[in-house]
Amino acid sequence: MNVMEKTVAMAEAWWAKHHVHLAPEPAGERSGLVGEQYGGDGGTARPFTLVAVGDSMVAGCGVDDQAKGLIPDLARGIADVLERPVRWSTHGKLGATMRRVRYRLLPEVAEKPDLLVLCAGSNDIMAQRSEKEWSADLAATLDEAAALADDIVVYSCGQLYNSPSLGATLRRYLEGRVDAQTAASKRICAGRDVIYLDMTHEDVKADDAQFYADDHFHPGEFGYRYMADRSIELLRDHLLDLKARPSR
Repeated sequence: MNVMEKTVAMAEAWWAKHHVHLAPEPAGERSGLVGEQYGGDGGTARPFTLVAVGDSMVAGCGVDDQAKGLIPDLARGIADVLERPVRWSTHGKLGATMRRVRYRLLPEVAEKPDLLVLCAGSNDIMAQRSEKEWSADLAATLDEAAALADDIVVYSCGQLYNSPSLGATLRRYLEGRVDAQTAASKRICAGRDVIYLDMTHEDVKADDAQFYADDHFHPGEFGYRYMADRSIELLRDHLLDLKARPSR
């Protein structure tokens, strides 16, 4: 970007900061059980445990109830693949950066889940954190998360550069930042044998009114369901491998 374009982008960022009203964290329980129909053994089979830690997408911002968010939808998909009940829980916060995930939210996880999901990145970009800072925070978070779970999935940041609430010049600027963050994340996750889901470059095949919530920034109910369904497609082979393992 040239100087003029960067100036316009920063002006659009200032406007967005003062005029875009983000959807709040919705009401509802931040844990639950899905796939009860797969209970078997008289309903005594131990549920598969899914714990998610992260930003507003983990917190369910964009829908009117936690049960309609990304993680419950993801849990239902996992239950269908594993043919096993899934107990899910979330530790999410609107505005959370990866650093906050590491220092504030990850320590809230008291159990050893079968699958740990980490989701952050958008707020790091909006806060102008450098690629070097992002890489250090993600690497440190993954190293600490490894003590909590044997299987970890990391989500990319959201599709900031497609958000209809942001100006066109700002979106072009953000696209470059997102691309750089994604490349760094892929490299760090590959070095730790951690699954990375690049959802920020997914073609959601839906118009803005379908995918986004009323704030035109977060996914809405359809958006989260699409993300969960696509995640299951990408994770299917890994989930089938987990299914073949003896349950703890």
